[in-house]
This record gives sequence, structure tokens and C-alpha cells, in this order.
Amino acid sequence: MAKNIEKITIKVEGKEWEEALDKSFKKNVKEKKVDGFRKGTVPKDIYIKRFGIESLYMDAINNVTDASYEKALKKKKVDPQIQPNMDIKAVDKDSVTLEFTFVGRPDITLGEYKNLKLKKEKITVTDEEIAHEIEHLREQFAEIREKKEGVVETGDTASIDFKGTVDGKELEGGSGANYPLEIGSHTFIPGFEEGVLGMKVGEEKDLHLKFPEDYKADLAGKEVIFHVTLKEIKQRILPEIDEDFFKDLGYDKVTNEKELKEEVKKVLTDQKENEAKDAYLEQILEKASENMKIELPEELIDDEIHRMIHQFEEQLKMQGLNLKQYFEFTKTTTEDMHKNMEPEAIKRLKYRYLIEEVATQEKIEVTDKEADKDAEEMAQNYGITKEELLKAYGNMDILKYDAKMRKTLKFLQENN
Repeated sequence: MAKNIEKITIKVEGKEWEEALDKSFKKNVKEKKVDGFRKGTVPKDIYIKRFGIESLYMDAINNVTDASYEKALKKKKVDPQIQPNMDIKAVDKDSVTLEFTFVGRPDITLGEYKNLKLKKEKITVTDEEIAHEIEHLREQFAEIREKKEGVVETGDTASIDFKGTVDGKELEGGSGANYPLEIGSHTFIPGFEEGVLGMKVGEEKDLHLKFPEDYKADLAGKEVIFHVTLKEIKQRILPEIDEDFFKDLGYDKVTNEKELKEEVKKVLTDQKENEAKDAYLEQILEKASENMKIELPEELIDDEIHRMIHQFEEQLKMQGLNLKQYFEFTKTTTEDMHKNMEPEAIKRLKYRYLIEEVATQEKIEVTDKEADKDAEEMAQNYGITKEELLKAYGNMDILKYDAKMRKTLKFLQENN
């Protein structure tokens, strides 16, 4: 057996198993119909003769699982890191034998984790970056107006009707009405946007194009004609760099472009410094975990991967998608995802155990007073009450653990 893996067997028999089978019978008999009896009124002996006692086993096992797990917990010697796996080793009318596999904390030997002599990135913000950011801010506050005169230019949005034909036949999925095409977005095949450039409202035009060679097989390299009608042109009008723009940005104290540049520089500097801190911390964790000796059981890695898949699934739901659709779009499988996520899962586990072990070695703790203060500050930042925060976390112990991890990360940054 692998190190830090403990298997504990629990046998349920006698009255406890009899009661579990009886409870299972009372549940299952409600769904069974036997000639000569009303549904749910079949006597137990006739039910067993008709359907077999084996039909009661699974529900009966479910009835004793919680109590058996509690017994196994009291017997275990390892510190469980994940939910134990349960196997049914044997089951009959007299008893059931369940085996719980507990995965304990892996053995860890820390290497060097202080004074690692790593280089921290130096922060500079150039005039070009400031100018680019101001243009980006202007883009965000741009006004969209109908362009009644003139022609389509780069940056405009052209509302078009279009219909594509290949070999004289209408292209399936190759037509649209009042389609808003942003010139410069490159959402259509090469040459399409270039063909729309310079068109006037009401103008019709045939675009003679070719599908790229790496397009889907049935159309790759084929000639296509798109008949395009320009219905409307909309242009983005960037705001002037004036007091109204400063107010829109929330810079009430800014009165001119020079002061705006100073504010933007501060924002970019803070942003870059935070990114540099994160990158430096990542270097520390990477190097310190390389110096550490740890053996991660497959069960721990699999559990972390499943956690990551669940997180990814929740992100997909926010986009109105599910895993099945994702696999269809990407032409991948659960096995592919599992394999692709494994390196990240291993890294996360190594970092987690590294931080925990450093906290132990350095005797880093979080007092109740510190945790309470931390909870107050976090609740204030999130705009909720401390009680709501604790409810979201689950309990104060989990919040204390997170605070301890943050305190340890700060220690690592300060000692490298």
C-alpha cells in the first residue's frame, strides 16, 4: 500500500443490517406492484421471493454509509486530505463489508525557501503606454453616431445585407440581414472587410473572394461571391480631452491633459507593481517547490483535477454553456481535459503544501483577534456584513486558514 494511504474496513451486521434492509424494503415496496396486492402493500417475504433480497442492498448500504464513515473516521490514523473512497467488499442478507480508503497528508521535506536570490522586475511606465491608455479610455467613452454622408472607413460599423454563393449555389449559413460588421474586427474571411471599405449607403456590390486553404474541408480554397448591400454606417466619435471627459473618468480634481497623464501614470504604475509582485511571488513559489521533496498520491491529484473541472464548469454556466457543448465545440473529451489540467493541478498542490509547511516551520499563526479584524476588512471591501462573509466562507476556521496562507505568502515575499 502507498505511503499515507490507509484502508479501514467496517462490517455492518446483526440488528443494524436488518434495520437497514427493512428501511430499504419500506422504500422500495412503494414502487413495486404484484398481482393480488395494492401498490405498496406487498408483504416482505413475498416481495423478496418476487424481486430478490439483492434488490434491497443498494438502498440498505446507503442507509448505513454515514454511520460506517463515522466509525472509520474514529479508527483512522492519517490526516485525511480529501473525501475517502468507499468500496463494497462483500454484501449478503447477513452483513455488508465496506472499505474506506483515506488519503493522508503527503510527507514533505522543505528545501531552501528563503534568500533564493531571485530578480524582481523593475517597473517603468513610458509616455507611449500613457498615451495608449488614454486612447483606450477615450474608446470606452466613444459615442456611436449614424454617418449619413461619406463612405465606410476603418473603425466604422457597417450594417449590411449579404448573401454568399459557391459554384452558383447559395452558401449555407453564408447570408445575413442588417448584420453589424465592425471594420477592423476581421470576423469575416480575408478580403471581405476590404471590399466593404469605401462603400456608400444604398450601394450594392459583389465581392469575389476565396476561402482560406485552412478553412473547413468542403470550402477550403474555393471561390465565393458575396453580394453585399450597405444599409447604414455608424461611426465612433471619441470624446475630447476636456473637463467632461475627466468627470466621466471619475477624476474630479483633474483640470488639464497634463494632470490626466499623471493620474493615468499612477494607475498604470500601481497595476504594473501588482503584476510584478504576483510574478515575483510566483517565482518564489516555483523555486521553493522545486527545492522541496514531496510525493503526491494519484488520488490527491485526481481530486484537485475534479475540483478544477467543476470550477471551469461553473464559469461555462455563466456564459450559458455546459461541458457537453464545450467538448462538442472544441472536439475534445473529459479525458483530454483531465490530462491537460494535470500539470496545473500538481503545481497547485505543491504550492499549497509548500505554504502550509513553511507556516509550520516558521510558526506562523493567526490569532482570533487577527482573524476577526481580517473578516471585518474583507466584509467592508466586499460591501457585506461580517456575518454574511462568514456564512460564505463556511466558518471562522476556514477564514483563519486563508488568513494564515496570506500571512505566509507575505513572509516569503519579505524574506526573498
